[in-house]
Amino acid sequence: MKIKICGMREPDNIRQVTDLHPDYMGVIFWSGSPRNACQLDPAVLATVPQTIRRVGVFVNETEEQVIRTALRYRLDLVQLHGHESPETCRRINRIIPVIKALSVATQADLEQTQCYQDCCSILLVDTKTPTYGGSGQQFDWSLLEHYTGHLPFLLSGGIGPQDAERLLSLSHHALLGFDLNSRFESAPGHKEYDLLKPFIEQFKKQNHEANSKQLTR
Repeated sequence: MKIKICGMREPDNIRQVTDLHPDYMGVIFWSGSPRNACQLDPAVLATVPQTIRRVGVFVNETEEQVIRTALRYRLDLVQLHGHESPETCRRINRIIPVIKALSVATQADLEQTQCYQDCCSILLVDTKTPTYGGSGQQFDWSLLEHYTGHLPFLLSGGIGPQDAERLLSLSHHALLGFDLNSRFESAPGHKEYDLLKPFIEQFKKQNHEANSKQLTR
């Protein structure tokens, strides 16, 4: 199981979170977000080790601007969090791997994932809200059993410090990992190290123990 920490924007906070060694670090390049990092110096992300994959988050941005920003910040992946079409995702995915975010509230919402199976690299399943992410709200995770696609997905939406054990109890053939954001903040864009550290340590320990049990069966 992978951990993605999203909504990073402060240089010192980015350096702090880097020490926790998440698998992905997300930076938002949408001016409508209180977590937007549109003015972030690219040199800050350049200090993030290659073991942490850098993800740029965009909302209904032009393909040209997505690619331009990805090159400037040396992103490893881009996350498209708006109403981007499968064909738009396909074109960008040929240049840089695409994570397509999809909003879920009902079983019917999961059906939209079928349109993106062959044009993206990863899906991100988030809670449906009037805005684009960062709501701190969870959807009914039991709906995930209705996802039958082959594309791996990250679970997002309202995951908090108390959810580590529940997350590790989830079982799905395509579940890649989890996206952490607003429930670990003291202010938009500022992640609390003292909340993240015990969560990630507990998560990694239990994940390791679960994997060890599977190997000894």
